[in-house]
Amino acid sequence: MGYGVMDSPSQIDPERFSRELDWNLLRTFLVVVQEGGITSAATRMCVTQPAVSLALKRLEQQLGRQLVQRGGGKFRVTEAGESIYREVVEIYGNISRFGMMVRDVTEEISGHVRVLMISRVQTRLLDDAVREFHDRHPLVTFRFDVQSAAEVHQGLQQKIGSLGICLMREPVPGLASEVLVRQTYRLYCGAPHRLFRQRGLGTQDLRQENFVSFVSDQIDGMLSPLAVFRAKEGFAGRVIGSSSNLDEVRRMIVCGLGVGPLPEHIAAPDVAEGMLWPLPPAEGVAPVDIHIAWNPGARLNPAESAFLEHLLAKVREIPIPQRLPG
Repeated sequence: MGYGVMDSPSQIDPERFSRELDWNLLRTFLVVVQEGGITSAATRMCVTQPAVSLALKRLEQQLGRQLVQRGGGKFRVTEAGESIYREVVEIYGNISRFGMMVRDVTEEISGHVRVLMISRVQTRLLDDAVREFHDRHPLVTFRFDVQSAAEVHQGLQQKIGSLGICLMREPVPGLASEVLVRQTYRLYCGAPHRLFRQRGLGTQDLRQENFVSFVSDQIDGMLSPLAVFRAKEGFAGRVIGSSSNLDEVRRMIVCGLGVGPLPEHIAAPDVAEGMLWPLPPAEGVAPVDIHIAWNPGARLNPAESAFLEHLLAKVREIPIPQRLPG
């Protein structure tokens, strides 16, 4: 049985009323009062005037009270209408805050994230992303496996890892990527080397020196810019030591086996402590980007998906030229 044309409030069943009330009627009434008339309310809501009048009439029938006196060019909100209006404003104020209330509430995500990465990736971007993600999702566990860039690519292609932090000379089939950090390689020698602390050197003074570098320092390797530089400058010395691990390349340079390239930000503390000496050219040998890589075809668990999304969002806030190690 429906409500009467103007039922008395004492006849209204509160439970039934709350169950059957159309909330859109309250919104229509709110707009009618705010606009000061049915015609203006219809314009604002992009509906017809009869539709607004019908909605207002239905609400008055359900409440058993006249809310607005209208007709003959007059429009006035009744005392009952004023009371209802105040409540409706409060209701819609609370509803509008729903989005803000849940905006900072994160779902309880758990799971394991395995990151495949090359050695000595030093950037605040990655550090801050891991810290922030852990603060939000303390149940998520991590594993960071240090590998060569080629092993990282293979592991992602085989869907072994969640994501990779690696060098990419060119796009790798099946993988997507984003630049994480831009770093510059420069040549150095260690304290035992004959060029240590010699000033006024030019690139030509290095051409006969033995060289220490990375396994991927080949024309077709991940660090091909280093090989291109050596070939262009006519370096004739032997490659006397190599490794895929940055720390081991650094060790051989520090020990004086030969001159060799290191990222400037990695070598800076050793230079300050007198263990390494920077060699020409002063602008460095080559810029080399470190990438975030992932396999779009891999099925990631919620923790993996959330961390990858978080890391990419953080990185993409910064223009690529400004994604520096510091």
